[in-house]
Amino acid sequence: MLVLAGALALLILLATVVLLGAAATGGARAARAADLAALAGADVARGLAPGDPCTVSEQVTRRNGAELTACHVVGADGAEVVVTVRRAVVDSAGELLEATGTSRAGPPR
Repeated sequence: MLVLAGALALLILLATVVLLGAAATGGARAARAADLAALAGADVARGLAPGDPCTVSEQVTRRNGAELTACHVVGADGAEVVVTVRRAVVDSAGELLEATGTSRAGPPR
């Protein structure tokens, strides 16, 4: 009986570690998508690349498997871009979770 209880506790611990690992990976991927989208948008806002900053940010976000939920061009000279993205994450039980990331890119403050 004690062995069965120990095995059950180990199984629960392993499931928790897998779930936390999936959440951490999803969060890191959302943060990466937000960072890349903000950098690409800031390049456009500064005139280093053609296009609209938020349109380019959305394209980069999609290429990284995420969805752009907010994009703002800010700053005194309009060269700063702040984006928020979300990314679907499937945990080990097959449940759909959501990870979000926010990033800012532009000239130093």
